Amino acid sequence: MSNPAQNCGCWFEIAVSDLDASMAFYGAVLQQDLSIDNTGPNPMVMLPFNDDTPGIGGHLYPGKPSREGATIHLVVGDSLDAARERIIAAGGEVESPDIQIPPGNFFYARDIDGNSLGMFKFNG
Repeated sequence: MSNPAQNCGCWFEIAVSDLDASMAFYGAVLQQDLSIDNTGPNPMVMLPFNDDTPGIGGHLYPGKPSREGATIHLVVGDSLDAARERIIAAGGEVESPDIQIPPGNFFYARDIDGNSLGMFKFNG
């Protein structure tokens, strides 16, 4: 594996107030079975990513959520409509209609702690 480009994003962390509740929320939204990892100095929940495709990975950790923090964009595997429905059903909030940009479409949402999310679907 070659070294990544300098100054690019390489990892993200999402602070959550209740790790179990947030694990359930993100598991439902991402349609993935998630679990708490206690192998490091603090418990965390790894979010799924694929080493064979471009992108970065991240995790949830117990901390102080921020409504004013960065927006983490997550790739949607199916449709934005389906992702929107899962966010609402899991207790999150949708904050925008779909926004079109050259590589695809996304919408803004909030998780159950108010953290800002972008749900992104590539064209094609």
